[in-house]
Amino acid sequence: MARARTPASPQRSSRPASRWRRRLIVTLQILIGLGVLALGALVIAVYIAKAQLPSYDQLKSSPNGQMIRVHAADGTVIVSMGPSYGEWLAGEQIPTVMREATVSVEDRRFYSHLGVDPIGIARSVMIRYERGRWIQGGSTITQQLARTVFLNNQKKFGRKFREWILSLALERKFSKDQILELYLNKVYYGGGAYGIDAASRKFFGHGADHLSLSEAAVIAGLVKAPSNYSPTADAQAAVGRAGVVLDTMVENGVISRAEADAANPQALKLAPEPQQNSVRYFTDWALPQLDTLIDETQAPLEVWTTLDLGMQRQADAAVRANAPAGAQGALVSLDRDGAVKAMVGGKDYVSSIYNRATQAVRQPGSSFKLFVYLAALEAGHKPEDSIVDEPVTIDGWSPRNDSRHNSGPVSLRTAFAYSLNTVAAKLGQEVGFTTVADMARRFGITTPVNTHPSMVLGTSEVRLIDMTRAFASVAQKGVAVTPYGITRVTANGQTIYTHEVDRSHVLVAPYVAAEMTDLLQTAVNTGTGREAQIGRPVAGKTGTTTSSKDGWFLGFSSGLTTGVWMGRDDARPIAGLHGGTAPARAFAAFMKPATANRPIEQFETQVTLPEWQLEPDEQSYFGAPDNGSSMVDEDGNPIEQATPTLPRPDGADGEQPTQTNTPPQQQLDDLIDRVTGRDAPREPLAAGRQPVQRDERPRDLQSGRQPPRDSRDRNRDDQDDRPTQ
Repeated sequence: MARARTPASPQRSSRPASRWRRRLIVTLQILIGLGVLALGALVIAVYIAKAQLPSYDQLKSSPNGQMIRVHAADGTVIVSMGPSYGEWLAGEQIPTVMREATVSVEDRRFYSHLGVDPIGIARSVMIRYERGRWIQGGSTITQQLARTVFLNNQKKFGRKFREWILSLALERKFSKDQILELYLNKVYYGGGAYGIDAASRKFFGHGADHLSLSEAAVIAGLVKAPSNYSPTADAQAAVGRAGVVLDTMVENGVISRAEADAANPQALKLAPEPQQNSVRYFTDWALPQLDTLIDETQAPLEVWTTLDLGMQRQADAAVRANAPAGAQGALVSLDRDGAVKAMVGGKDYVSSIYNRATQAVRQPGSSFKLFVYLAALEAGHKPEDSIVDEPVTIDGWSPRNDSRHNSGPVSLRTAFAYSLNTVAAKLGQEVGFTTVADMARRFGITTPVNTHPSMVLGTSEVRLIDMTRAFASVAQKGVAVTPYGITRVTANGQTIYTHEVDRSHVLVAPYVAAEMTDLLQTAVNTGTGREAQIGRPVAGKTGTTTSSKDGWFLGFSSGLTTGVWMGRDDARPIAGLHGGTAPARAFAAFMKPATANRPIEQFETQVTLPEWQLEPDEQSYFGAPDNGSSMVDEDGNPIEQATPTLPRPDGADGEQPTQTNTPPQQQLDDLIDRVTGRDAPREPLAAGRQPVQRDERPRDLQSGRQPPRDSRDRNRDDQDDRPTQ
């Protein structure tokens, strides 16, 4: 009889299940153990952090970012940079609407969580999963305070974990009201404003202790994105965000719908923005130098500068009054030790922050002949040396004088006074164009200098501040002058930097500088720079570029060296612009009051008149001094063009002297009368002369960088326009 099969033993079938059960239990036990250890570590970390936290009073006084106050030479505060702070408002001074608006929009469970809100974190993660990007953060007010005071905004887990630890520690050490008070007085609200009082004063012109509901809604809404919701940057965005705050307050039951509707943030009136003026050109140039002068990055700084506010106003007025319509202007003035007394980078800082005094690179025209003649004088030439003004060709380049005439043998003084191009070319060829370029670099030209023959006429681009520095070094008898704007810096009452002037670097021998000054005096008194006379000894040089695109005048008197440039940002021609007209007049308009309280200083060499050269064309010198002395194409060849003229009411042509049939001796007498200050009657304007119409087309003022220039003006590779330091 067959035996029936017996079922499998129950013990045998339950073994796998019990094995997995044991593994699960062990895993749970390990996890629980790890959790307990993690919780213990967290508690220990929190209490360690709590023990290391500053006291409440220390937190109140801790700074947020570095504040910099900039002083003019007389001590006047001209600019405050970095964070601004209002009065510290105690909890009871903060309006209820401000506290409730902040809690409603930033952390509605502020009074119930322990510093970190798990519900808020979970909601943020869910929204991230649904939208595919982070839309809403889960940070509590306590976390934001910890980040503001102790951490940064890097989005890394390590930083986030430290933020959680600090938040839990803050909640253990301080009350909710203390944390909210710290937060409202320290959080960043945009525009450099830290704390609700600074924000209220910036945007509404009064302290935060008088905030209305609508004002509180605007300020509370700024924390999420201060730059996006700033009322001064985007009023509509600020109003829209304030509406979100009011709706949230209604949802939380702290205000009624009727109160929210009555708030009307759109009707708010903002405090006017402080006026920005030309002083900012100077501070924008000077302040970046702090990075190389000092190491202090935390303590508030007091920066004392060289800027003379009176001179700055005079410089601003001189540029505005004399720059042609549609043109920009720039001016730099240096004291004998290199101190920048005035700096104007454009006609209107609000319209264009681009600093044409330190950033723009433009062709200097005949003002570059300073380096040609310095090289010639150093090589042994004297102002009285004779050189033949004659047609010359160098490597296929044939420069011509603007008068289109040659005068035969002339002295260097005469050639310089009347800016004879052929003589400059011959001198450059004699001493070597590389020598001229080296001389320019020796005197502080920081931009590349080409060595094409036409470089003697100023075809390499330069910066105004560099050219002014070069002329200042000549004025200081050949000793290098380095422009500087910061005299000393203090932090917490202690001086951490003091500028020291270096007078040890000699560029040329004193006699070479004296001979160069001799030539520069002649150019102002009898040559191309007559409009720059100010009633005391002046030495200087004009410069004009192709088609009157740039006009320069640089000169010095009574220890003050000033450079002026004028032209369009897009480098288009400006009818009638020459270095001896608008730039020279701006120079005189500035220098007369700027030197008024300075003693009159005579130069080592007295003014010597250039010799009278009688030629077939008696008007060769007087016909067109420096009337676009670098009128060459991209290959350095002269450009044929008509000579523009602009009549003046007194009968003297401001752009070029009028050609007449007056006998040579009479012209010489008139010249001497003008040099010695005796006013002699001048010939009336020649019949048929018509004034040139100025270009009054609108210019581009919005670009922060120099607009691209016509490639035909370039005789070298393009260079960048980063600011000089």
